[in-house]
Parts: sequence; structure tokens; C-alpha cells
Amino acid sequence: MRRILISASLLLAGFAAQAGAMPEYKLVISNHTYQPAELKVPAGVKFKLLVENRDATPEEFESTEFNREKIVMPHSSVHIYVGPLSAGRYKFFGDFHQDTAQGALVVE
Repeated sequence: MRRILISASLLLAGFAAQAGAMPEYKLVISNHTYQPAELKVPAGVKFKLLVENRDATPEEFESTEFNREKIVMPHSSVHIYVGPLSAGRYKFFGDFHQDTAQGALVVE
């Protein structure tokens, strides 16, 4: 009986850990542009942003509006932790290709 209770407790703890997992959203850099250019995320929630660079050159993900910057090497990806943010629109850009690599988080 004790083994069953311990097993059940461990199983419930595993479900609780998954239920509380941090949400993750993905941005792709391709041809020096962000896809999607606007990404909707929830207000008041900390989340992980996966930025995947499919280009053959590095890019620097940057936002002065939510204070993040991170270099993403060619054909690789990085995780960036963001938030929690208040509702609004927060711009980000690729510092190495500012003319084309523009985007925004739409926080609702």
C-alpha cells in the first residue's frame, strides 16, 4: 500500500511540474527577416522565446523595449526568457540587419 501511495505521489508531482511548465514561443530568422513579424503572447506571464536562425550569417536579436539582446549564430537557435510583460506592443529587431529584421511582441 505504501508503494502505491509513493508511486501516486510521484506521478502527481510529475503532472504538476508539467502543468506549471513555462510557455514557449518560436521566432525564425530567414532571409534576414523575423517570421512571424508579430508574435502574440499573454500578458503577465514569463515565457521562453526560441529564436532560430536559418541564415548563413549571425544575427543579434535585440529589444530596447523589453531589454534583451542575444547573438544567434548561423543555423542555430537560442532561448531568451522574457516577461512578465504588461499588455502592449514591444518592438524587437535584428541588430545586424535592421533594415529588414523587424518585429514585435503583441502582449494581450
